[in-house]
Amino acid sequence: GEDQAASDLKTSTGVSVHPSTVRRPLSAVGLKGRVPASHALAEEDADRMKNFKNSIFNVAKNKGIDPAVIAAIISRETRAGNVLPSSGWNEGGVAFGIMQVVARCNSPKGGKDSEEHITQAAGILIDFINSMNKSWPPALQYKGGIAAYNCGPGAVTSQDMDQNTEGGDYANDVVARAQWYKHHGY
Repeated sequence: GEDQAASDLKTSTGVSVHPSTVRRPLSAVGLKGRVPASHALAEEDADRMKNFKNSIFNVAKNKGIDPAVIAAIISRETRAGNVLPSSGWNEGGVAFGIMQVVARCNSPKGGKDSEEHITQAAGILIDFINSMNKSWPPALQYKGGIAAYNCGPGAVTSQDMDQNTEGGDYANDVVARAQWYKHHGY
């Protein structure tokens, strides 16, 4: 639930220093540290994120998931819509919407930034969290579910869950961005 999520958001190593994971050099952000870089990227997306805030909160309440995590995934996946083509599809036509639902796994629902889309994506995330190894501590199950959202649950086979994610930092970056959003009204 949300209380567990809040405690799960307390630790993260943040975004890697690999520029491809932030879609521009970290030097342009003005930070070299991983967590501060993730926080800076979340802050850059904050104004655009306001466009989705009501939907994020509605979905979070209905699904029982922390709104900061939803905002963080939107930030990581599409920079709150900033790098999303007008069609809603990523460059390869593989994933759709501000939360990048992968079409070969799930038939995308709703418009690219609709509450229906966010609801579908949050449900996928929750399913991944619930599919993690039950012998792991709850915080790692939660973070593993976030990693699985990026690389699929079969690729999260150890507590080093970012080893198969995009940039090798997806879960840590999302958790660090969620920390920022948690402290800024989400």
